[in-house]
Amino acid sequence: MKALNQRLLIVDDEPKLRELVKTYLSKEGYEVESVEDGVTMDAYLSKNTVDLVILDLMLPGEDGLSIGRRLQQQQKMPFIILSARGEELDKIVGLEMGADDYLSKPFNPRELLARIRSVLRRCTSEVAPLEEKSIMSFGSFKLDVDKHQLTKDGKEIILTSGEFLLLHTFLKNPDRVMNRDTLLEKTKGYDRAPFDRSIDVCVGRLRQKIELKPSEPVYLRTIWGSGYLFSTEL
Repeated sequence: MKALNQRLLIVDDEPKLRELVKTYLSKEGYEVESVEDGVTMDAYLSKNTVDLVILDLMLPGEDGLSIGRRLQQQQKMPFIILSARGEELDKIVGLEMGADDYLSKPFNPRELLARIRSVLRRCTSEVAPLEEKSIMSFGSFKLDVDKHQLTKDGKEIILTSGEFLLLHTFLKNPDRVMNRDTLLEKTKGYDRAPFDRSIDVCVGRLRQKIELKPSEPVYLRTIWGSGYLFSTEL
Protein backbone atom coordinates (compact mmCIF):
# COMPACT_ATOMS: atom_id res chain seq x y z
CA MET A 1 0.00 0.00 0.00
CA LYS A 2 1.69 3.19 -1.22
CA ALA A 3 1.11 6.60 0.32
CA LEU A 4 -0.73 9.24 -1.69
CA ASN A 5 0.76 12.73 -1.41
CA GLN A 6 1.31 12.51 2.34
CA ARG A 7 4.21 14.48 3.77
CA LEU A 8 6.20 13.45 6.84
CA LEU A 9 8.76 15.39 8.85
CA ILE A 10 11.50 13.62 10.84
CA VAL A 11 12.96 15.58 13.78
CA ASP A 12 16.06 13.73 15.03
CA ASP A 13 19.67 14.73 15.69
CA GLU A 14 21.13 11.44 14.39
CA PRO A 15 22.07 11.98 10.70
CA LYS A 16 22.34 8.26 9.89
CA LEU A 17 18.93 7.49 11.38
CA ARG A 18 17.34 10.43 9.56
CA GLU A 19 18.76 9.26 6.25
CA LEU A 20 17.80 5.62 6.81
CA VAL A 21 14.20 6.44 7.77
CA LYS A 22 13.84 9.05 5.03
CA THR A 23 15.06 6.62 2.37
CA TYR A 24 12.80 3.80 3.58
CA LEU A 25 9.65 5.93 3.85
CA SER A 26 10.32 7.64 0.53
CA LYS A 27 10.33 4.24 -1.16
CA GLU A 28 6.88 3.67 0.36
CA GLY A 29 5.57 6.72 -1.47
CA TYR A 30 5.74 9.39 1.24
CA GLU A 31 7.19 12.85 0.78
CA VAL A 32 9.77 12.97 3.58
CA GLU A 33 11.84 15.82 4.96
CA SER A 34 14.17 15.72 7.96
CA VAL A 35 15.57 18.29 10.39
CA GLU A 36 17.83 18.03 13.41
CA ASP A 37 16.14 20.11 16.12
CA GLY A 38 13.20 22.29 17.13
CA VAL A 39 14.62 25.45 15.57
CA THR A 40 14.98 23.93 12.11
CA MET A 41 11.59 22.25 12.52
CA ASP A 42 9.92 25.61 13.20
CA ALA A 43 11.65 27.14 10.18
CA TYR A 44 10.43 24.31 7.95
CA LEU A 45 6.85 24.35 9.27
CA SER A 46 6.62 28.11 8.82
CA LYS A 47 6.78 27.54 5.06
CA ASN A 48 5.42 24.01 4.64
CA THR A 49 2.62 21.77 5.85
CA VAL A 50 3.04 18.15 6.90
CA ASP A 51 0.65 15.34 7.76
CA LEU A 52 2.68 13.84 10.60
CA VAL A 53 5.87 14.49 12.58
CA ILE A 54 8.26 11.74 13.72
CA LEU A 55 9.85 13.26 16.82
CA ASP A 56 12.86 12.15 18.86
CA LEU A 57 12.67 12.84 22.60
CA MET A 58 16.38 13.50 23.12
CA LEU A 59 17.19 16.59 21.06
CA PRO A 60 19.73 19.39 21.44
CA GLY A 61 18.18 22.61 22.71
CA GLU A 62 14.43 22.29 23.16
CA ASP A 63 13.61 18.67 24.03
CA GLY A 64 11.05 16.49 22.31
CA LEU A 65 8.50 16.74 25.12
CA SER A 66 8.35 20.52 24.83
CA ILE A 67 8.20 20.37 21.04
CA GLY A 68 5.42 17.78 21.17
CA ARG A 69 3.32 19.98 23.42
CA ARG A 70 3.71 22.86 21.00
CA LEU A 71 2.72 20.70 18.03
CA GLN A 72 -0.52 19.75 19.75
CA GLN A 73 -1.41 23.06 21.36
CA GLN A 74 -0.52 25.35 18.46
CA GLN A 75 -1.09 23.19 15.39
CA LYS A 76 -2.96 20.10 16.60
CA MET A 77 -0.52 18.11 14.51
CA PRO A 78 -0.25 14.33 14.95
CA PHE A 79 3.17 13.04 15.93
CA ILE A 80 4.96 9.81 16.82
CA ILE A 81 7.66 9.83 19.49
CA LEU A 82 10.98 8.01 19.16
CA SER A 83 13.09 7.33 22.24
CA ALA A 84 16.39 5.51 22.75
CA ARG A 85 15.68 4.80 26.39
CA GLY A 86 12.58 2.67 25.93
CA GLU A 87 11.46 3.12 29.53
CA GLU A 88 7.81 2.54 30.40
CA LEU A 89 7.75 5.91 32.18
CA ASP A 90 8.95 7.67 29.02
CA LYS A 91 6.14 6.07 27.06
CA ILE A 92 3.51 7.12 29.58
CA VAL A 93 4.84 10.69 29.73
CA GLY A 94 4.88 10.86 25.94
CA LEU A 95 1.29 9.67 25.66
CA GLU A 96 0.18 11.99 28.45
CA MET A 97 1.52 15.03 26.62
CA GLY A 98 -0.40 14.12 23.49
CA ALA A 99 1.70 11.81 21.31
CA ASP A 100 -0.32 9.66 18.91
CA ASP A 101 2.13 6.77 19.25
CA TYR A 102 5.50 5.83 20.71
CA LEU A 103 8.34 3.69 19.39
CA SER A 104 11.53 2.68 21.19
CA LYS A 105 14.93 2.75 19.48
CA PRO A 106 16.29 0.69 17.88
CA PHE A 107 13.27 -0.20 15.77
CA ASN A 108 12.45 -2.00 12.55
CA PRO A 109 11.52 0.51 9.83
CA ARG A 110 8.58 -1.72 8.92
CA GLU A 111 7.16 -1.25 12.42
CA LEU A 112 7.51 2.52 12.13
CA LEU A 113 5.74 2.34 8.77
CA ALA A 114 2.85 0.41 10.34
CA ARG A 115 2.53 3.00 13.11
CA ILE A 116 2.59 5.87 10.61
CA ARG A 117 -0.12 4.28 8.49
CA SER A 118 -2.26 3.67 11.56
CA VAL A 119 -2.01 7.26 12.83
CA LEU A 120 -2.65 8.77 9.40
CA ARG A 121 -5.58 6.43 8.82
CA ARG A 122 -7.17 7.58 12.08
CA CYS A 123 -6.55 11.25 11.35
CA THR A 124 -7.84 11.21 7.78
CA SER A 125 -10.75 8.79 8.13
CA GLU A 126 -14.32 9.98 7.99
CA VAL A 127 -15.41 10.58 11.58
CA ALA A 128 -18.75 12.21 10.79
CA PRO A 129 -21.00 10.26 8.41
CA LEU A 130 -23.96 12.19 7.02
CA GLU A 131 -26.39 10.57 9.42
CA GLU A 132 -24.30 11.46 12.44
CA LYS A 133 -24.69 14.70 14.36
CA SER A 134 -21.91 17.17 13.68
CA ILE A 135 -22.37 18.71 17.15
CA MET A 136 -22.52 16.34 20.13
CA SER A 137 -23.39 17.71 23.57
CA PHE A 138 -23.02 16.61 27.17
CA GLY A 139 -23.53 18.88 30.17
CA SER A 140 -22.18 22.32 29.26
CA PHE A 141 -19.79 20.80 26.69
CA LYS A 142 -20.16 20.68 22.91
CA LEU A 143 -18.01 18.55 20.59
CA ASP A 144 -17.86 19.77 17.01
CA VAL A 145 -17.09 16.59 15.08
CA ASP A 146 -16.27 18.38 11.83
CA LYS A 147 -13.81 20.78 13.44
CA HIS A 148 -12.47 18.30 16.03
CA GLN A 149 -13.20 21.01 18.60
CA LEU A 150 -14.45 20.75 22.18
CA THR A 151 -15.95 23.78 23.90
CA LYS A 152 -17.39 24.47 27.34
CA ASP A 153 -19.71 27.46 27.57
CA GLY A 154 -18.21 28.68 24.30
CA LYS A 155 -14.57 28.41 25.42
CA GLU A 156 -12.37 25.97 23.50
CA ILE A 157 -10.69 23.08 25.31
CA ILE A 158 -7.68 21.79 23.38
CA LEU A 159 -7.81 18.06 22.59
CA THR A 160 -5.11 15.87 21.10
CA SER A 161 -6.17 13.71 18.16
CA GLY A 162 -6.23 10.67 20.46
CA GLU A 163 -8.38 12.46 23.04
CA PHE A 164 -10.81 13.57 20.34
CA LEU A 165 -11.17 10.04 18.96
CA LEU A 166 -11.70 8.59 22.42
CA LEU A 167 -14.28 11.20 23.45
CA HIS A 168 -16.04 10.85 20.10
CA THR A 169 -16.19 7.08 20.56
CA PHE A 170 -17.69 7.46 24.04
CA LEU A 171 -20.29 9.97 22.84
CA LYS A 172 -21.35 7.60 20.05
CA ASN A 173 -21.81 4.88 22.69
CA PRO A 174 -23.37 6.67 25.69
CA ASP A 175 -24.13 4.78 28.90
CA ARG A 176 -22.50 1.65 27.52
CA VAL A 177 -19.59 -0.17 29.15
CA MET A 178 -16.64 -0.38 26.75
CA ASN A 179 -13.59 -2.50 27.51
CA ARG A 180 -10.01 -1.52 26.73
CA ASP A 181 -9.68 -3.88 23.75
CA THR A 182 -12.70 -2.30 22.05
CA LEU A 183 -11.43 1.22 22.72
CA LEU A 184 -7.94 0.34 21.49
CA GLU A 185 -9.36 -1.11 18.30
CA LYS A 186 -11.44 1.99 17.62
CA THR A 187 -8.73 4.53 18.44
CA LYS A 188 -5.49 2.74 17.55
CA GLY A 189 -6.10 0.10 14.93
CA TYR A 190 -2.76 -1.72 15.12
CA ASP A 191 -1.26 -4.67 16.95
CA ARG A 192 -0.24 -3.52 20.40
CA ALA A 193 1.66 -4.86 23.36
CA PRO A 194 -0.40 -6.99 25.78
CA PHE A 195 -0.01 -4.38 28.53
CA ASP A 196 -0.73 -1.28 26.45
CA ARG A 197 -1.74 1.51 28.86
CA SER A 198 -2.45 4.19 26.29
CA ILE A 199 -6.23 4.05 26.84
CA ASP A 200 -5.84 4.51 30.60
CA VAL A 201 -3.47 7.42 30.01
CA CYS A 202 -5.85 9.06 27.53
CA VAL A 203 -8.82 8.57 29.86
CA GLY A 204 -6.85 10.28 32.62
CA ARG A 205 -6.11 13.25 30.34
CA LEU A 206 -9.75 13.53 29.28
CA ARG A 207 -10.89 13.56 32.90
CA GLN A 208 -8.53 16.44 33.61
CA LYS A 209 -10.27 18.40 30.85
CA ILE A 210 -13.95 17.56 31.35
CA GLU A 211 -14.42 16.60 34.99
CA LEU A 212 -14.85 19.11 37.82
CA LYS A 213 -13.09 16.64 40.12
CA PRO A 214 -11.03 14.21 37.99
CA SER A 215 -10.56 11.90 40.98
CA GLU A 216 -14.36 11.67 41.32
CA PRO A 217 -15.54 11.52 37.69
CA VAL A 218 -19.21 11.91 36.86
CA TYR A 219 -18.98 11.63 33.07
CA LEU A 220 -16.17 9.17 32.36
CA ARG A 221 -16.59 6.43 34.93
CA THR A 222 -14.46 3.36 35.56
CA ILE A 223 -16.40 0.11 35.76
CA TRP A 224 -13.98 -2.08 37.67
CA GLY A 225 -13.15 -5.32 35.91
CA SER A 226 -15.05 -4.28 32.77
CA GLY A 227 -13.77 -1.00 31.34
CA TYR A 228 -15.20 2.50 31.07
CA LEU A 229 -18.66 4.03 30.74
CA PHE A 230 -19.52 7.55 29.58
CA SER A 231 -22.57 8.67 31.54
CA THR A 232 -25.02 11.13 30.01
CA GLU A 233 -27.57 10.95 32.84
CA LEU A 234 -26.33 13.38 35.49
